[in-house]
Amino acid sequence: MSKSQDAAERQHSPWLVLATLCLGFFMILLDTTIVNIAIPDMSASLDASLDQILWIVNAYVLVYAILLITAGRLGDLYGPKQLFIVGLVVFTLASAACGFATSPGQLVAARVVQGVGGALLTPQTLSVITVIFPPEKRGAAFGIWGGVAGVATVTGPTLGGYLVTDWGWEWIFFVNVPVGAVTIALAAVVMPNLKLNRRHRLDWTGTLLATVGLFLITYGLIEGESHHWGDVWGPITIPEVIGAGVLVMVAFFVHQYMTRAQEPLVPFSIFSDRNFSLMNWVVGAIAFGMLGLFLPLVIYLQSVIGLSALQAGVAVAPMSLLSMVIAPFAGRAADRMGGKWILFTGLTLWSVGMGLVVWLARADAGQWSLLPGLLVAGVGLGMTFAPLQTIAMRDIAPQVAGAASGLINTSRQLGGVIGSAAVGALLQARLATDLPQAARNEAGTLPQRYRDQFVDGFSNASTGSLHVGAGQTGVPLPPGLPDQVRQVIAGAAERAFRDGFTHAMRLTLILPLVILATAALSCLLIRRRARAAEREQDTAPAAVGG
Repeated sequence: MSKSQDAAERQHSPWLVLATLCLGFFMILLDTTIVNIAIPDMSASLDASLDQILWIVNAYVLVYAILLITAGRLGDLYGPKQLFIVGLVVFTLASAACGFATSPGQLVAARVVQGVGGALLTPQTLSVITVIFPPEKRGAAFGIWGGVAGVATVTGPTLGGYLVTDWGWEWIFFVNVPVGAVTIALAAVVMPNLKLNRRHRLDWTGTLLATVGLFLITYGLIEGESHHWGDVWGPITIPEVIGAGVLVMVAFFVHQYMTRAQEPLVPFSIFSDRNFSLMNWVVGAIAFGMLGLFLPLVIYLQSVIGLSALQAGVAVAPMSLLSMVIAPFAGRAADRMGGKWILFTGLTLWSVGMGLVVWLARADAGQWSLLPGLLVAGVGLGMTFAPLQTIAMRDIAPQVAGAASGLINTSRQLGGVIGSAAVGALLQARLATDLPQAARNEAGTLPQRYRDQFVDGFSNASTGSLHVGAGQTGVPLPPGLPDQVRQVIAGAAERAFRDGFTHAMRLTLILPLVILATAALSCLLIRRRARAAEREQDTAPAAVGG
């Protein structure tokens, strides 16, 4: 690279680079929240059952999770700018393909490609921030980066609700196209061409082991409930698939340890930092709680309370808006006083707030009934983003920043996969009990000849055939019914679905609440650094150019 080119790249403020990184990160998170708010509409429009909806949500997360470690290492080897731009291109094109999908299978396939683009992009954001900002400003930068999560969560439900209500679910994906195009142009101009590791060697054996192991584990978790945790491929069972994935991951870590003197996919040195290792667990627990809580809540707001997609987005917006406002302040406070107690307080408030949301959820609730809990949760959520990243990445060397970023993002996505799969499985198991019971309670209002058929219809909830689209009653009505009888049955079915789903949801959401509370207590183990050591810390300069 010439001196003039070097000067041209160095003249861009790190805050401008941060804005570009955040715009790409915003698009990834916006896609997640928009997809969640559109679940009932997609279920009705594509005639997708609950297990198909779970795949539409999780196909992206599955591929995203298994490629993050490799993508982070590729950023170390070939430069985060290159990987960031490639990821943007892939994600943007895949988003357009999602919008044109006409069946659940097509949408799942396009979501897989989205996962590839998201995985290539995401680790580069944290690694670049770690390199271009000095330690004393890193907390504020991470606070802004974390605040983007708040912006995306407030924009996703409201923008998504508007698009779904007035334009259709396809436009939740089409909206990524202009955002992606703008971000690609900005990244090409303002991002520095950092080269964090000049040895340009990828651990292919480690890459293969990590990819296979993570795929088997996440696939088994996602598919477990739909196969009743039994046979999945011929005589092979779901527990055997998950067990095989665990064994492959053990082989992966053994291989990484044996090749630690060379250039492994995961540098073991980063695990010597207790805070980094601890934050990997905490970020996974947070993702478990977030995805585990949000999926049933979206269905509840639209299919139980009867809100439109836009109304549901507006209902949860106060939580996201508060988190967006608080995150930068929490980041600056973490710079001054350390992040341990801020993170602990934030996770505690978030757990308490979401517990209040679950307690307030009733079948006859209104649009604003959950507001007190959402406000408390929003304050807590805003206090988690920046401190967590600051604590995790504070002592990470620039040469392995991409690998560390890939690992912590992998922990986040695996936590989300496990949370979504566990809560989805528990919800379906609870629905198999609570919906028939609610149907039996309502059956007395129906003519005698229809009562058994009515209860049997709700008993299919555990098979994955349950439909949760907005305005649906959970089960189809039999054809050929007289209008008067149809109205009576439809009313009873709606009441049974509302009561059964609400009861099942409230019991199911105890699980993510327990995980979040455990994560909050784990923060007490964070090791605080002496203030003098924090002031003396410095980061080795990264090489610029090829």
